[in-house]
Amino acid sequence: MRRLLPDPGPTSVEEQLEGYRPWEEAPAERPFVAMNFASTVDGRATIGGKSGPIGSDEDTHLLARLRTRFDAVMIGAGTMRAERYGRLVANPEQRARRERLGLSPEPLMVIVSGRLDLPWDAALFEQDEGEILVFTASEDEPPPLTASLEVIRHEGRVDLAAVLAHLRHQRGIRALLSEGGPRLHSELQAGNLVDELFLTLAPKLSGAGPSIVEGELPEVASLQLAWLLEAESELFARYRRA
Repeated sequence: MRRLLPDPGPTSVEEQLEGYRPWEEAPAERPFVAMNFASTVDGRATIGGKSGPIGSDEDTHLLARLRTRFDAVMIGAGTMRAERYGRLVANPEQRARRERLGLSPEPLMVIVSGRLDLPWDAALFEQDEGEILVFTASEDEPPPLTASLEVIRHEGRVDLAAVLAHLRHQRGIRALLSEGGPRLHSELQAGNLVDELFLTLAPKLSGAGPSIVEGELPEVASLQLAWLLEAESELFARYRRA
């Protein structure tokens, strides 16, 4: 891997994230929020309905290391149905790394699901490590699960600003990594609730599928490039909200 901007030269994921402490930038009213996406060159966020086929092993490595830097990870219901998450930080060494940074061994898992239509047989719900917090507008109840799960209900629809305020004030979450999907990303951007975007641009063309933002924003969001990395024709950009 090499760094193209700033200060061109050889680098690694570990080197780039060495001094990255997003929890130190948390505003008073909500957590610091970073988005992570992989996209094809033609702007598609999925191939065959999933994000996994887009990025390389290096992209997966970056995502795993990013998870060691945040108090919580958030996804939408569609992402959960498509990707069927398991344990967020399965590697004991990475859990130890989180503890050395003053974080809990496991990030809090946050799922936004308006209808509470989740794949309850996914591995995430069958493990007893860490906590899961689900925000929903549904009155339905989840089935009995092995996982530690709490459901918080909103009336009518899930209010993402209220979600983030709850995480900050009730759960002490200072930094949150959102891994999609596109509709959740759109709603967060529309509410001016995103501080950073980690975008992997894979050297692939798909020709079909959603983009990383699905839905019109109230205004164009201006971004500033914080770094740009390259490995085997794959680009890794980190943008700050201007």
